[in-house]
Amino acid sequence: MIDQRLITFISAAEIGSFTRAAEALNLTQPAVSQHIKFLEEYYGVNLFKKQGRDITLTEEGKLLYKYCKEIEKLHREAENKLKNSGTIVKSYNLGATMTIGAYVLPHVLGKYKEEHKNIDIILQVNNTEEITEKLLNRKIDLALVEGPFNKDRFNHVKMKDDELVLAVSPNHEFSEKNQVTIEDIIKGKLILREKGSGTRKIFENKLEDLGFNIDEMRVYMEIGDISAIKSLVEANLGYTIISKESIKREIDKGTICQIPIKNIRIFREFNFIYLNNWEEEFIGSFIEFCKSYIV
Repeated sequence: MIDQRLITFISAAEIGSFTRAAEALNLTQPAVSQHIKFLEEYYGVNLFKKQGRDITLTEEGKLLYKYCKEIEKLHREAENKLKNSGTIVKSYNLGATMTIGAYVLPHVLGKYKEEHKNIDIILQVNNTEEITEKLLNRKIDLALVEGPFNKDRFNHVKMKDDELVLAVSPNHEFSEKNQVTIEDIIKGKLILREKGSGTRKIFENKLEDLGFNIDEMRVYMEIGDISAIKSLVEANLGYTIISKESIKREIDKGTICQIPIKNIRIFREFNFIYLNNWEEEFIGSFIEFCKSYIV
């Protein structure tokens, strides 16, 4: 267990208030103040300075916060390994970005569970920025991402290629065309994922490569949920750039059409990413299993 006084310090540092930290930790404010006072006396430094009603870290406080976050990571790692070493059923945390988590992984996880009945996998689905942050903080063991990531910070193995396509309603005027220009797309009712999304980043990178200024691009709607975006497209309230994987069912049903973009195709990779010296046996075997099922 991490010392409760360090937990209190982390909470106060992140929230910026002793009062709100006390509420978050279910402590009294005097208890929070006592914890901070103990640490300051123990280390012989001031950890916080007042700024109006809020508090901010001193330079010494910033240094302690950095080491406390490392302690948190190590504690989580030790807890994970010890729990899994002493039980018959092992548990691992898997992170995935939206498209992969919703449309690629579910059937694979079902197959994996059939063959590995003593392993539980807890899936967390977020956008690329959130998933990589969780991996760095060791809240997950392995991640599958669809957007750009810092390849210097993570080990990575390519899972497969994916294509981003223009998806429209059969009732939209674009559906009557053999192809649509990128200029027509960005000046109309374009619905995109939120910033931080891998899909959004890949599309914006492509526009920049083509010489467009994305700061001047007008997005009709920003939606964080893929199902909601597809529903809006089906209702002909706009169109979107989306993973081909995520609209297979709608294309088969005829509720969404895929229209080629003139002289442009947008490809990206789905990648496994993970950290060094972290659940290597599980990571290696799980990656090989997935690659044998996903085409």
